Amino acid sequence: MKTAFTACLMFALSSALLPAETPAPPAPSAAVPPAASSVTHLNAPDAAKALAAAQAAKAPEKSITILDVRSPEEFSEGHLKGAQNIDIGSPDFQKNLAKLDPAKTYLVHCAAGGRSTRSLGVLGKLGFKSILHLDGGLNAWKAAGLPVEKPAAVPAK
Repeated sequence: MKTAFTACLMFALSSALLPAETPAPPAPSAAVPPAASSVTHLNAPDAAKALAAAQAAKAPEKSITILDVRSPEEFSEGHLKGAQNIDIGSPDFQKNLAKLDPAKTYLVHCAAGGRSTRSLGVLGKLGFKSILHLDGGLNAWKAAGLPVEKPAAVPAK
């Protein structure tokens, strides 16, 4: 009886010290899209170099489309040369992005970087493959002394 008691006591103690089963690793979430897009964060001088190199290459597969996600009012006050304006605040933002070719490379920016950072998730969800993000946005571009295109002044009447 003493042996049976000792065996039961040993079993109880070892059961308390060992986990009942090894936990399974967490299953991948179905809500997370596959990592299809590649985002490269660039400061203003490096973004300017990337744009200049793409323009010098004169090869369509190396071109970079500039995507300005600010409001039309902000865009009209000044923007990067050749930029396309698609307002992140528009209810049609995702629909307008879906009209673009996701296989091309896009340099995305806003004024300071917040809105363009939010747009990265939408671009990834839509399957955009190559995204350059202008960290610090147009403010950083201007602070680096880089050129901004402004609309022609309307002559006074």
